[in-house]
Amino acid sequence: MNGDAERRATLTRLGRAVRAAGGTGIILGVIAGGGSKAVLLAAGFAAAITESISMGAVGYTSAVSERDYYQAEQARESAEIDATPEAERQEIRDIYAAKGFAGELLDRVVDTITANRESWLATMMDEELHLQPVQTPEILRSAVVITIATLIGHLIPLLPFAWLSRTTALITAIVLSGLVLFGVGVYESVTLVGDWRKNGLKMVVIGLGAAAIGFLIGRLFHTAGA
Repeated sequence: MNGDAERRATLTRLGRAVRAAGGTGIILGVIAGGGSKAVLLAAGFAAAITESISMGAVGYTSAVSERDYYQAEQARESAEIDATPEAERQEIRDIYAAKGFAGELLDRVVDTITANRESWLATMMDEELHLQPVQTPEILRSAVVITIATLIGHLIPLLPFAWLSRTTALITAIVLSGLVLFGVGVYESVTLVGDWRKNGLKMVVIGLGAAAIGFLIGRLFHTAGA
């Protein structure tokens, strides 16, 4: 996977993981409603750890599936080059003709690419199938990023309740979560593309919205059990 694609995929997973605050919101809702802080914090930390591991595992298996799909398509494309080289060569010609190459220049481009089988295969994978290779170190790195980001996303709103009073902790949790979410949106805009204000606010609305829904559900649970 090239640098831009890798950064895009990593940021997508990072944003998704940090926004995963609905479950923590449920815990906070029960705490704010008067539930036992010690018991619910323990439950919250346990949930944060288990969900982080779960999200990391899902990210790992997803990346492995992408790698396996790429390898299967690569094997198929390689077999087609062996079986029908002229047809595959024509596909290269069509691809670069569509990009504006013509005449002698087009002939040289096609000859250069098809003269090297690895370059030929890589070009077909990229230009025709629009697939990027997924390396094993990248799979592991992605899983680690998702796990850590999910854990951070859950711990940020939980930690204030370990030291502060309920009301102060709730306000602090909202502010800290909003700042982190906004920061992720800004970083996404700076690293990739987009307006940093718009992306930052979008991240805040989505993340805090999920937490708010969880918070309300937690309050309902507490009220129903009172």
